[in-house]
Amino acid sequence: MPDSALTILACVLAYLLGSVLFAPVVCHIWRLPDPRALGSGNPGATNVYRAGGWAPAATTLTLDALKGAIAVWLGLALELAPVALAFVALSAVTGHMLPVFARFHGGKGVATALGTGLALAPLTTLILAALWSLVMWRWHISSIASVTAAVAGPLLAMFLDPQALPLFGLLTLLILVRHRDNLIRLAQHREPRL
Repeated sequence: MPDSALTILACVLAYLLGSVLFAPVVCHIWRLPDPRALGSGNPGATNVYRAGGWAPAATTLTLDALKGAIAVWLGLALELAPVALAFVALSAVTGHMLPVFARFHGGKGVATALGTGLALAPLTTLILAALWSLVMWRWHISSIASVTAAVAGPLLAMFLDPQALPLFGLLTLLILVRHRDNLIRLAQHREPRL
């Protein structure tokens, strides 16, 4: 099979995998309110935390990250080029943001991006996770932590994981666009704390 066909196939599979939303499933298992009815209305770990605390939120984060990692591992198994891997990872994140199985209403994509980064560029991603944690500890606002880590991603990748620079560049743009409402609320001092 030609490389272009393999890339397209991997991107489609990654998108479908990313479209599986775990937050509503985790909340159902824990008998919690639907996370889409809380906070920002997004089915992600932050709203699951609002619904039920750290245990279900950590479970959601892990599962959402795992689907991103699996998508990249698929691309690696197919021996795709770095740019093709970046598009596979981006497809998984896009699937989480615009899931076909949930009428294209998904989450912010940060946890899925974390999984793709850990699979493709673990050192850069671990430093970004530490940065996210530090910002979250200081301000207790998830969107500030996510945007800070997203913006720092390409800068770190440039020095630590240059082969992953296309991935981090694309993810930064996607995450910033997805956080546009949060950025507006931040500017108006209306973004909720955790």
